[in-house]
Amino acid sequence: MTQFADPLPLARALIRKLSVTPADDGAIDLLIDVLSALGFTCHDLTFESAGVPIRNLYARLGDRGPNFCFAGHTDVVPAGEGWSVDPFGADVHDGKLFGRGAADMKGAIAAFVAAVARFLGTRPPNGSLSLLITGDEEARAIDGTAKVLDWLRDRGETLDACLVGEPSNPVSLGDAIKIGRRGSLNARLSVFGTQGHSAYPQLSDNPIPRLLDILHRLTEKPMDEGSPHFQPSTLALTTIDVGNPTTNVTPALAKAGFNIRFNDRHGGASIERWIRGLCEEVGGRFELSVEVTGESFVTPVGPLSDAVVAAVQAETGRTPDLCTRGGTSDARFISRHCPVVEFGLVNATIHKTDEHIAVADLETLTRIYRGVLERMV
Repeated sequence: MTQFADPLPLARALIRKLSVTPADDGAIDLLIDVLSALGFTCHDLTFESAGVPIRNLYARLGDRGPNFCFAGHTDVVPAGEGWSVDPFGADVHDGKLFGRGAADMKGAIAAFVAAVARFLGTRPPNGSLSLLITGDEEARAIDGTAKVLDWLRDRGETLDACLVGEPSNPVSLGDAIKIGRRGSLNARLSVFGTQGHSAYPQLSDNPIPRLLDILHRLTEKPMDEGSPHFQPSTLALTTIDVGNPTTNVTPALAKAGFNIRFNDRHGGASIERWIRGLCEEVGGRFELSVEVTGESFVTPVGPLSDAVVAAVQAETGRTPDLCTRGGTSDARFISRHCPVVEFGLVNATIHKTDEHIAVADLETLTRIYRGVLERMV
């Protein structure tokens, strides 16, 4: 067990895997080797419904309940330009570990494994331990965690509680535990008219004013004032497109795109009805396509969040905020199956150049995860 008790070597080895989504580059194989040595039964699961094979891992130790799960992802976003170090070199400088995925979230996966190794060095679990690791979180998340959860359901396996290692802390380790997430909806709106000469607007039907009217109605007032666990819902315009190369022609088509992050006062279906209703009030022909990438959810305060709070307090002396800030994560899928919270490293440099974490934080996170295991299993 002791050879896996230090998270730093595994974190560096994972960062050196060029697992830019949807590639794996051996990251899952590395974890299978380590977890098998710790006694886990490993299931290497590949799904390909979106046209690209995606590797996932479900590893379990024990066959009794309750089943406590650590969940995370090995895929990372592209490195981009402007790094001062090799983005996949896993260099350590001045007490910091650099690399794409150091914070989001290969460091947390290494801390999962090290915490499990330390825990198993003292006693077996009262129940089962599992890890659910996907290679499809940073992209569309079609062939990742959701598919693994379906596979578990078909096998008759359940998760009883889950901790996702997403980087949850804005500034310092111990800032925040995420107990829920807002929902996310992407909309594409097309408004149709009739092309004409700009000198004779009365002879054409310019769709731009109607599109602007709809967008004004969507944004003229807040969707809500928030709820006990969530900030107010937001609507962000992401594009307005006409594509008109001339100055003397009014177009036949105007398009817009927007993203809505919504709290638990709404659902994806109710928001779509609201948008369609405003479009119909304005009138004219339109087409609306909506994709809901996640509904909002919140895990009530209880044994899982209490265990994580206590472990954080024990190792940092801080009481984390229980929040729902941020975008979406795979916790949105897990929330349909069991209580789930998120706690990981500091997120200040995620998706940025020179992404890094403090090596000391990696050790502290490992101790926190072990403390959660002591309290949960």
